[in-house]
Formats: sequence, structure tokens, C-alpha cells
Amino acid sequence: MELSEEGLAGFFSVTFVLLDERQRRLQAAAMVEALGRGGQARVAEAAGMSRNTLITGAGELAGGAGPSQRVRRPGGGRKKAVDLDPEMLVVLDSLVEPESRGDPMSPLRWTAKSTRTLAAELTRLGHQAGASLVGRMLHYMGYSLQANAKVTEGAQHPDRDAQFEYINSQAGEHLQAAQPVISVDCKKKELVGDYANGGAEWEPEGDPTRVGVHDFPDPEMPKAVPYGVYDIGGNEGWVNVGDDHDTPAFAVASIARWWERMGRARYPDATRLMITADAGGSNSYRSRMFKAELATLAATTGLSITVCHMPPGTSKWNKIEHRLFSCISMNWRGRPLTTYRTIVELIAATTTATGLRVEADLDEGYYPTGQKISERDFRALPVTRHEFHGDWNYTIAPP
Repeated sequence: MELSEEGLAGFFSVTFVLLDERQRRLQAAAMVEALGRGGQARVAEAAGMSRNTLITGAGELAGGAGPSQRVRRPGGGRKKAVDLDPEMLVVLDSLVEPESRGDPMSPLRWTAKSTRTLAAELTRLGHQAGASLVGRMLHYMGYSLQANAKVTEGAQHPDRDAQFEYINSQAGEHLQAAQPVISVDCKKKELVGDYANGGAEWEPEGDPTRVGVHDFPDPEMPKAVPYGVYDIGGNEGWVNVGDDHDTPAFAVASIARWWERMGRARYPDATRLMITADAGGSNSYRSRMFKAELATLAATTGLSITVCHMPPGTSKWNKIEHRLFSCISMNWRGRPLTTYRTIVELIAATTTATGLRVEADLDEGYYPTGQKISERDFRALPVTRHEFHGDWNYTIAPP
């Protein structure tokens, strides 16, 4: 039976005014049967009836419904709870008002506002309500379940946009000259062992990978420290997996290993290297040791190294985050990172449809914290600050 949604609604609007409540229910149930698959949802929407009413009508038809003299008078039937107790809506609204949570005078001061909790509180205040009724009233008042939304960025540096434009101009100039441009950062430290890893993977039904119930770190097993290097022009990634500390020396050692393993072969004629990095962490623009280690790298490789730091509070805009790290996280989702070798192999197996290639290796070097450089030695470093925000942008020349 072919009938459009508009035609179905028009049919019910014309016939329902001629029928009593029981006849309308039976007619709608008969239409459901005539429409076949999906008919119940269509009729419920077009006729403005609940599915329970249609199910009741279908049962009456199946039982051989005949003429009846018993018809509910207009306005008959059980009254709605809010009609019997109009004040209940006002009380419920006061309980779920956003400002009420944390208010010392609120009865739900530190309580999660579940429908069961709200129903219990309404009952305590003399209003009879169950959890399902509370849910319907909340929807009626325009409430819905809401998660936190990460949209508040806090104070922004006045030169944030200008720094992004400066980074783009520097990167464009390097890429046009066939010079390497890399984005660097340290990925979140990972527990190594029999621990649950976020996400899900296809496995035989009822046979998930068994892991520990608790994620208490093993003091005998240090966390994995994956420091990544993403080659923007070559769409290649390098991840140096350490087992010690994330220090400036480790960060620059990771860059040096990328250059030896991947960069030098891709850019044999390179004379310059541009690095984009976050404003904080082991590659912070405030870190003197980071600059000192880069000076050593420049002397070793003969490359002139230009560093442009992302403005404070904008680390998520660093290209390595969404071009490399996110792909790694998706590749190892649902798999416990049982050993360092497992981590290295999963990282190296990361690929994308756009041709991303990743290499990784384990770095068992010792990188102690607390290393410092004297004021005299720091001033002797071949660091040239750029005219625009020299604290964020600088070049380190080889000897």
C-alpha cells in the first residue's frame, strides 16, 4: 500500500473527527497491519498516537473486536501527574537549575542529578513521582543529558594569530626551497604491561583480551616515553620510544635520530632545518638546555636550525598531534601495550590512506633531569633571535 506521510496524516485528520476513541484506535491499528513493515512508526507519527495505543488496538483486532456501546467521554481517563500537581514542575526546575549544584542551601548540593535521585527528592518534598515521570518532565522543560564541552580556551596571547601567520610564512619558505620542516612533540606517556587500552578491536565474540582490573603502575617497569617527529613535507613520522625521562636532551636526541634514520636520506642537499614545537614541555621556548642541545645538533649535522614555537595554549594545533599521534592512537586502540617492543611495532605499523609512513625504535639512553647550563655558556650559544617575537622564533647556526 503506497501512501505518503502527508497523505497518511490527512487521512487520519479527516476520519478521526467522525470516530470515537475506540474506533480511532482500531482504525489506526488496522492501518498499521495494512502498511506492513515500518507501519507502526509511520502511523504513530501521522496519527499522533503512542505505540502502546497501537499495540492495544492490534490486540483488540486480533481478539475479534466488535461494536461496543462503551465509549470514554471527552476528557475522560487518568489525569496527567502535572495536572494533578502543577507545583511539581516548579519544584523540579529548582532542583535541576544549573546554579543549584554547589549551592550550600540546595538539597542536591553535591549529588549527581539522576532521574532516580530527583524522584526521591520530589517524594521527600511531598510530590509523588517516579524516575520515568521525572525524565518526561525534564524533556518537557527543555532539559537533556549534556556532557562537558571543551570550548573555553582561557586568556589568549594578543600575538597568537600573528605567530601562526609567521610560522606559516617560515614553513612555506623552507618547503619551497626543498628544506625539511618538522613538527615535534612528546606523546602521552604510556603504561607498559598488562593494562587496558582505550578503544575496541574486532575479536571473536565473547573472547576479549584479558587485562588487569587496575591500572596501578608497576614500579619495576618505567612508562614508555614516545617522542615524535613529523616531516611535514614528506608526510613521514619518526617516534623515539624512551624508557627514562622526557628532557631537552631526549627531545633533541629524538630529532637527531630522525635525521640519521630518515631525514638525511630524504634531504641530502639540505642546509637548513625548521622545527615547530610547543611552547612548553621538554622543547619549551624557555628551556635553555633545549637551545644548548640544538646547538650541539647544529654543529654535528652542519644544519642551520630555525625553531618556531606554537603560542602558549595552542599545542593541539601542532601538526604532529593530528597528522601522526592521532593515527597512532587509532592504530593501537583496544590493544594492551604489554612490552616496549609491542609499542614500537604498533607505532611502526601505522599507515593512512594519504600515504603516511612511520618508523620507530626503542631508545634505552639515560637522560637525567635537572641538567643546567651556566649563564656564560648560554650567552656563547650561536642563537639569533628573530625580529618578531625572538623568544618564540630563533635560529641556531652551525659553527
